Amino acid sequence: MNQNQKTSDKNNMKSEHNIHSNPIMPRKTANRLYGGYNNSPQPYGYQRNIDPVDVISDFCSSARSGKTSEDILSCVHNTAISKLGYSFTAIGLVNKKANYIQLKFTDYIGNIYSSKIILSEYKNPIIECYINKTKKNIDNFGFLNVPYFQNSPGIIFPLMNQGECMGIFIAGSSSLNQQNTDLINILTDYLSLFIINKNLSEKLIKNPDVDTLTGLKNHKDFHENLSLEMKNAEYNGQPVSVIIFDIINISKINREFGHSKGDEIIRMIANKVKQNIRDIDIAARYGGDEIAVILPGVDNAKAIYMAEYINHNISCCLIDDIGEIKLSIGVSTYPTCSKQKEKVLILAEQAMLISRNKEYHNGISSIVSAQDIDFWNEMALDSLAAVIAKKHSQWGINFEDELVNQFHNESMNCTSHIIDVVTSLAGAIDAKDTYTRGHSQEVCRYTEALARTINLPPSEVERIKLGALLHDVGKIGISESILRKQTALNDQEWEIMKQHPRIGVEKVIKPISSIRDLIPIIIHHHERWDGTGYPDKLAGVNIPLGARIVAIADAFHALISDRPYRKGLNLYQAIEVLRAGAGIQWDKELIRKFIIIAPSLVSKV
Repeated sequence: MNQNQKTSDKNNMKSEHNIHSNPIMPRKTANRLYGGYNNSPQPYGYQRNIDPVDVISDFCSSARSGKTSEDILSCVHNTAISKLGYSFTAIGLVNKKANYIQLKFTDYIGNIYSSKIILSEYKNPIIECYINKTKKNIDNFGFLNVPYFQNSPGIIFPLMNQGECMGIFIAGSSSLNQQNTDLINILTDYLSLFIINKNLSEKLIKNPDVDTLTGLKNHKDFHENLSLEMKNAEYNGQPVSVIIFDIINISKINREFGHSKGDEIIRMIANKVKQNIRDIDIAARYGGDEIAVILPGVDNAKAIYMAEYINHNISCCLIDDIGEIKLSIGVSTYPTCSKQKEKVLILAEQAMLISRNKEYHNGISSIVSAQDIDFWNEMALDSLAAVIAKKHSQWGINFEDELVNQFHNESMNCTSHIIDVVTSLAGAIDAKDTYTRGHSQEVCRYTEALARTINLPPSEVERIKLGALLHDVGKIGISESILRKQTALNDQEWEIMKQHPRIGVEKVIKPISSIRDLIPIIIHHHERWDGTGYPDKLAGVNIPLGARIVAIADAFHALISDRPYRKGLNLYQAIEVLRAGAGIQWDKELIRKFIIIAPSLVSKV
């Protein structure tokens, strides 16, 4: 037995004797991971010319082949002892729940000593390093009450992960030099990365359904759980609610403060959600900055209460440099909102987007329930279109089909309600084309003015106004690639576009008996006075009067509006075009009447 081993055994026996007074718990035998050090060709403290690149390269190569975090710790210890001449190393990872750092010291022959250092021991140099997140030079480690390390100087390094200290690394030696210190500093950075990656990999292998950042269920598992809970709810006749929390301006936070700050906020919200839901509830990371919760057996009113409670707890948390965190929150419930899983989620996301807009206007987090949404509200339609556009490829749900289905299911016995719904439908369809948003409402305004000018009865004026609002409803069946084309349509595209009057009548108008009298206006508003229009090539007075009026209003608004391929005409240029087409494309007498009132219809030219 060599002298070093005798000294170690003697110290071990002494430590056992004082086991109740010494917090460091030694092991009498060398750990097998480090057994090879006993045969090290050079004693610890041996100094030689060191190639930094060679040291780092060897460490990275060895660490990559490590299968566990313990293997990686073995690599850095081996490098510190055999390459850099240190006499011992120590690693301490933080256990925040238990409020301590678990330290494991390993000397150059493989003896292991362990200890727990409480985080509240603020005067302990190791805790100082952890709190300040900076390395700390130590003249000796006597404060640890380990005889073997009493007179050994060393350095304590913080192990950093995205601005947070996850633990410490200690390297001790009887003789320190700056080059070795710099190398160990670099190795601890690598060590942090390797440990994080290995831990993430191990978690993923153990539970592939858990999101690694938040510890919540991942997106895939969320969908599986929601399908299961909805089946159970259907069988038991119970509700299931979904809440989606979205962090407002997370992209701005990431941009201004870095993604580590954004991740910190997401983790904080995930933890608060976990702490404030029931054991049977299921929380998941639904998207990049979205947390969703499934609430089995919870109706809409109780789900709103739960959302308010969680939101209150989150709003009480302040993040450094950010302040209070604000959320947009959407709630949807089976079966009151929908009986289909996809629709429940779409409605929850729609409610969340509406909440985001309300937050922007009111300055406070607002909780919106899908059950309380007015489908035909402009904000609601825009939000629904945004959600379905994102989900279309995934679920095959089409925004236009949703509009038509809802339109057909509306009870439209009241004239004012018909006007409101038709106006919203027309606005949503206009939005398909960036350059014609608001087109139908303007055409309706011009149509009403012309109809009153020729003294039509009020009931007929109202009928033609509705026809004007719905004149382009057939564009619901036209591809956006055609509607939004930046250049003039080719012949094939034009033939497709010419189908929109018939599409509107067949797909939208015919199923609703209360508005079937609008069909002549809608289907014939592209006929021409000379009989060369479409779809039926009607001529002169054979074209319904309402369709002739809408045709002029439609053409005038198109002339004065900008298009991707041309600038809109001014008032007088547009009037000249109308004059030139009088008796050819449009009713000559109606053009004469419209030209008289046109200046009053255009406030800015």
